[in-house]
Amino acid sequence: MRRTAPSARELAANTPATRDRYIDLLRVVSLATVILGHWLMAAVTADGAVGNLLAVVPALQPATWVLQVMPVFFFVGGFSHALSYRSRPSYTTFLRSRLHRLLRPTLVFVLAWTAAALLIQLLGEADGLTGTALRLVTQPLWFIGIYLAMVALIPPLLRLHERWGWGAFAALLGAAATVDALRFAAGVPYVEFLNFAFVWLAVHQLGFLRADARITRPALLAVTGLAGAAALVALGPYPLSMVGMPGEKVSNMAPPTLALLCHGIWLVGAVELLRGPGTRLAARARVWHAVVVANGVAMTAFLWHLTAMLGVYAALLGLGTGLPAPASSAWWAQLPVRLLLAAAVTAALVAAFRTFERPPAPVPATPGAAALAALGATLCLLGVLGLSAVGLGGLLKGHTAVLIAFDITAPAAIAMTAAGWYLVHRSATHHR
Repeated sequence: MRRTAPSARELAANTPATRDRYIDLLRVVSLATVILGHWLMAAVTADGAVGNLLAVVPALQPATWVLQVMPVFFFVGGFSHALSYRSRPSYTTFLRSRLHRLLRPTLVFVLAWTAAALLIQLLGEADGLTGTALRLVTQPLWFIGIYLAMVALIPPLLRLHERWGWGAFAALLGAAATVDALRFAAGVPYVEFLNFAFVWLAVHQLGFLRADARITRPALLAVTGLAGAAALVALGPYPLSMVGMPGEKVSNMAPPTLALLCHGIWLVGAVELLRGPGTRLAARARVWHAVVVANGVAMTAFLWHLTAMLGVYAALLGLGTGLPAPASSAWWAQLPVRLLLAAAVTAALVAAFRTFERPPAPVPATPGAAALAALGATLCLLGVLGLSAVGLGGLLKGHTAVLIAFDITAPAAIAMTAAGWYLVHRSATHHR
């Protein structure tokens, strides 16, 4: 008889007293802030064009220094990965558990949108907002790709941390600074893509330090990071916005820059300064239950939130209600309604797809399983990064995008993602 998975209420009630609930709260709040930020930044016009509110109202760009919280999610990931890996019986068990949780909902998302994109393009309807949706919905997949790399590289990353501590973080910080120097001062082509690794791994390494209680001066971390980011923006070639802006020659996000790393350092210091009140808040029964529920569907909500937002705008345009000019008084007045509708559609999509986020049943580790899972993770990493770059708009036309100095098409990216998932799944049934 198959054992029923425990409910969120049971999980919340049975949480051990030793669990750091503040970290779980940070994971939920940071991901919710990312989703809300995407919804807020969407400036859709009456003809279906999608712009960025921060470009329409540049005065709002300083808000990204608080609302660009993706570094917090990577910081939390480092903390969780360190504890989880140390408590697992083997690397294979750790890897399979994390990969299944990430890849199952991702593959379902990719396949569902691939089928929709094929149908839309065969019918010749890939124009206006629909065409934009085919390009936009895959963009957040870059996060999945980077996170996959972190999961797969946990053993060497933890060894570096355990041997060098803050020195390992400093080395990654120095590597990110060197990449930017080669990029901006020497004009070395493609070198900027290395900072997808160095910047996010540095923030991830801060999570290791937090897991070992080695962040003892968070105020110094916050002040240093904030001052560094401000100096780089004021004196260097770095833009003010900590998110990508349309038409900008340099983005702090894609590829990430040293300025974004300094921003991440300031955020980590800030959330550590809030640790006391945050811990007390997470200890409340109702708050903790909500955190447990949200953590159980976080990846599904992240994958489908842009689909929900674009669906709301498509419905408004289809009903002929008209959309006010972005940032106009009418636009701001209608914003709460649009946000509520996007939240409702996201909730419906989460209800439909949440089953794919449930953790798989554990299976014994066998020889060769880790190699299969690691190879699968690599293929999925490249596949989702490629799909994030190229989108689904040119699925039938062979459109390409640059992935680490190489051109990639959407069909190739989808094939790599599917093949990677197959290897990860195969690793769970690999027998001696």
